[in-house]
Amino acid sequence: MTFNDNVSIDTSKTTRRGGGRGGVIAGGGIGVGVMILLFIGSQILGVDLTGLAPVAQQAVSQGPVNEEQAGALEGCKTGADANRDVDCRMSATADSLDKYWATQVGNYRGPANLVLFSGQTQSGCGTASSATGPFYCPGDEKIYIDTAFFDTLSKDYGSSNGSLAQMYVLAHEWGHHISNLIGSLQGVGRETGPTSGSVRLELQADCFAGAWIKNASTVTDKQGVPFLKPVTNAQINDAMSAAAAVGDDHIMEQAGMGVNPERFTHGTSEQRQRWFQTGYTKGPTACGTFDVPASKL
Repeated sequence: MTFNDNVSIDTSKTTRRGGGRGGVIAGGGIGVGVMILLFIGSQILGVDLTGLAPVAQQAVSQGPVNEEQAGALEGCKTGADANRDVDCRMSATADSLDKYWATQVGNYRGPANLVLFSGQTQSGCGTASSATGPFYCPGDEKIYIDTAFFDTLSKDYGSSNGSLAQMYVLAHEWGHHISNLIGSLQGVGRETGPTSGSVRLELQADCFAGAWIKNASTVTDKQGVPFLKPVTNAQINDAMSAAAAVGDDHIMEQAGMGVNPERFTHGTSEQRQRWFQTGYTKGPTACGTFDVPASKL
């Protein structure tokens, strides 16, 4: 999607961290093999790291992490800035998401912070590196994104790297925060499988992302200027390609593995696209993935 050039961006809840030691992965660089290893060991690509943190910490080479320098974003004031710069785009997307969900959820509170980082950082769920992918941590209610992930998603998994594909990733993580607020996240255990709570949680986040995208062009800043221009079919296809790229079956196929539904933690590419479309066409009240029988999942 494209931001209106004159919309004002509130960057107060976005920080950029830098200066920490980049994660060195045992056995090689950060690529498909490491992503799949983390995926099999626990959950990657957009879930909270409560269960993942010990696995990720073991995978990253031992050694002290330097003090990180965190600060507000510079030069991110308008939609024009968001259209040219990925950090500004993430912050503007967060601003839009926050204002949208404030109208949808009673007693709403937004995530404590959107943390943009490079290489490696600390979270309330443990050490995070670029290998873990974007995630929402319920421990500190923050969203963590290494924006280099967007290139990985495109190069290694075949996703579009269009602006809405990137914004979908953040909208999905924001969806996990909404699941936390309404109580869905609390009932999810560590089981895997095609009808597991983890899969239902991921599909709910996809559905919530679709609901925001449908309504994003109606969300305005304090001056009443819409954040975003109406979405195009090409942009929807970008978001759908990102959803498909992180389907369990697609990830396993990309790794040269047989597709094993009992290891599913996120849902198939088809499911992720379908629930995105459910949110897009029917709104957030249709995102009750925990209420539908297995045959409808």
